[in-house]
Amino acid sequence: MQPDKKDLDLFKKWIDESNNIVFFGGAGVSTESGIPDFRSVDGLYHQKYDYPPETILSHSFFIRNTKEFYKFYKDKMLVENAKPNITHIKLAELEKSGKLSAVVTQNIDGLHQAAGSTKVYELHGSTLRNYCEKCHKFYNADYIKNSQGVPLCECGGIIKPDVVLYEEGLDDITVSTAVNAISNADMLIVGGTSLAVYPAAGLIQYFKGRHLVLINKSSTPLDSNADLLLQCSLGEVFSQI
Repeated sequence: MQPDKKDLDLFKKWIDESNNIVFFGGAGVSTESGIPDFRSVDGLYHQKYDYPPETILSHSFFIRNTKEFYKFYKDKMLVENAKPNITHIKLAELEKSGKLSAVVTQNIDGLHQAAGSTKVYELHGSTLRNYCEKCHKFYNADYIKNSQGVPLCECGGIIKPDVVLYEEGLDDITVSTAVNAISNADMLIVGGTSLAVYPAAGLIQYFKGRHLVLINKSSTPLDSNADLLLQCSLGEVFSQI
């Protein structure tokens, strides 16, 4: 569905009037870069594996069945050659112009930073960072992708991606800085998320500013709270900014 011109004009007007915008995004931000989301019709949850993705991407599965974890992780979670799309690029431009103060993301692909955003709070971590569980040495995504079986550190320790798995808690510092950014924003743009994943989705409640804009193809539990609801793709909106 194409966004209504009047809605787009209002969205642009609010951006012009705002000086402290925060963007809160989910998987829908990166689908236009070729990265599948988890819950859409074509997402990972609807594909066939020996175990459900929720099981594979859990802390206990990583501990018990590390080899199987990495077979799935390397195949489905490490997306090579993905490039920032128009939404990532426009958000970086808004930050550079002094309009946008932060991006709060549930994504783990690093595409906001690749587009030039510097204030990015990654609630669920990043596939670009990996650490030895024994000595904490850093390894990049290429090392993980090119390793055979379970990636091992030179010290012999198992390397773990710096992503928040099921059964693991969010990083306290990341959450507190994200909450602070959202609570001080005068405009909050929520995009590409079903707002079904908690505790991340709960951060929206800290917004006390003037304009809450919700951009998502499907309905969310917070649609009625939005000052402006755009049920379309993010690319269709940000390509007009």
